Amino acid sequence: MDRLVFITGASSGIGQALAWRYHQAGWRLALSARRAADITQWAQAQGIPAERFRVYGADVAQTDSIVAAGRACIDAQGVPDVVIANAGISVGVDTGMREDLDVIARIYATNNVGLAATFHPFIDAMVRRGSGTLVGIASVAGIRGLPGHAAYCSSKAAVISYCESLRGEMRSHGVRVVTIAPGYVDTPLTQRNRYGMPFLMKAPRFADAAFRTIAAGRSYRVIPWQMGIVAKLLRVLPDALFDKAMAGQPRKHRETR
Repeated sequence: MDRLVFITGASSGIGQALAWRYHQAGWRLALSARRAADITQWAQAQGIPAERFRVYGADVAQTDSIVAAGRACIDAQGVPDVVIANAGISVGVDTGMREDLDVIARIYATNNVGLAATFHPFIDAMVRRGSGTLVGIASVAGIRGLPGHAAYCSSKAAVISYCESLRGEMRSHGVRVVTIAPGYVDTPLTQRNRYGMPFLMKAPRFADAAFRTIAAGRSYRVIPWQMGIVAKLLRVLPDALFDKAMAGQPRKHRETR
């Protein structure tokens, strides 16, 4: 069976690594990002045959843009077997700064509304077919709120809750919903971080673990597994101890710095 995967944020980082992993497994690729030319250049440099991939330029923060990309994918390549809503942004914010309120709005537009808009064009078609997998890329940062990370942490917490809700809605229709919460993955998104990143993974290793998780149809997984243990500990840590542990920790960089 010639399977098809649709991936957003495919121009770099996790999205690009996932695209390569699926290509290695023999899947056709539907790849979307704002920098569509970068995806095409990368795919050609990797020697991916032109008939095995298509690129759809879209900005997930613009609902009509990513919905149109999804519909174009269905028209050109058919209904995907797997849709991975990977596109996201991570930047620190300071609620006391007026300009950061606009940053918060953009993070939510990308990480939350954009995720739902990515899934939207495919849901009815998957329900009619009675099969398909929708994958939301969350983060261990969604487990607890970290100082300086308020927008990103809350957006990823929302991804976890949203996908859990959607999983319940889709279950009776044969459509799976998978939530993957990466720990620290070595990508352009994390390379500017000012703090230690335990259990840092290379993107290809993460992509392989994610590929196997999606294929198994698991509902939720933290990758790597070590960060899964950390996440469970953070979830049960009393507030007083959590606050003490976070005191004095470096904050994530703001967009203007």
